[in-house]
Amino acid sequence: MIESSKDTSALRVWALVDERAGTAAQCLGVAQLLGLPFEEKQINYAPAAGLPNSVLGASLTGLKRESRDQLRAPWPDLVIAAGRRSAPVARWIKHQSGGKCFLAQVMFPGRSGADEFDLIAVPRHDRHAPRANQLAITGAPHGITADVLAETSKAWEAELAGIARPLVGLVVGGTTRRQKFSDQSAVELGRLAAEIAQRKDGSLLVTTSRRTAGAADILQKAITDTGVALGMFFRWGDTGANPYRAILAHSDVLIVTGDSVSMCAEACATKAPVYIYAPPGFVLAKHQRFHDELFEAGYARPLTGEIETWDHPRLNAAKDIAVEIRARMGLA
Repeated sequence: MIESSKDTSALRVWALVDERAGTAAQCLGVAQLLGLPFEEKQINYAPAAGLPNSVLGASLTGLKRESRDQLRAPWPDLVIAAGRRSAPVARWIKHQSGGKCFLAQVMFPGRSGADEFDLIAVPRHDRHAPRANQLAITGAPHGITADVLAETSKAWEAELAGIARPLVGLVVGGTTRRQKFSDQSAVELGRLAAEIAQRKDGSLLVTTSRRTAGAADILQKAITDTGVALGMFFRWGDTGANPYRAILAHSDVLIVTGDSVSMCAEACATKAPVYIYAPPGFVLAKHQRFHDELFEAGYARPLTGEIETWDHPRLNAAKDIAVEIRARMGLA
């Protein structure tokens, strides 16, 4: 909880949460660490949201009707939003408030209307030119705090009790718009992770994402062919609770694919050693810059097959953003 020197009980805070899990996690991560009561405003996009923000302006044109209907006075003192598509909505709310609403945006909203935001948090690896209303952060904000990990650890303790330790967690993303998670990569990653767990006489816990798609079959076969103790293999869409946070909370070593900034940042929020799988050609240049930033700061190391036990600080840019919001609003 961030201490405040002012009475903040009367402040009205809205978090604009859309249907994309990644941007929602970033927005809510900041809202939760701000330490103020807030309302979640679920925003669902209409096809018009795909238009450039320079065309949409400060408007609700990109929202479905049910989302528009919930945005009404009394207007908030603070709006927290994430992603380019939420920017016209945030700007519209500020206009309705007579310019009084403080806008905090995660990720660059585009040049159109950027000066209307009071704070824009952008990852250093995106290399945006400095602006007076901008804060450079490492990676992506999220809600994986020490308290969340402790609660998750306790909730999953019984289910994971019978699995041989140490636990090696493998968090897998997959194909992006510009880079493919190939069958060859799936085989290589599966074998590397399995061999690490075997050398430690431990077990492997695996969770995949929507983007892993059919490569999950190849990944699983590569793992099981090694004979490793496979404590868990969760495919995106499987029934039952997603063990993603449980794997973060319980793993003694974490391996994460480097295609997702959010997954890498959330892995680095744990105390476990973090290793990033990103062989040459696997990720875009900006993702590689992010990995290099993590390596240089001691948050993670590249996955080579050699595993050591080491300590690193917990990473969560949400706290940095929350502190900056409070400072700029005169609350700190």
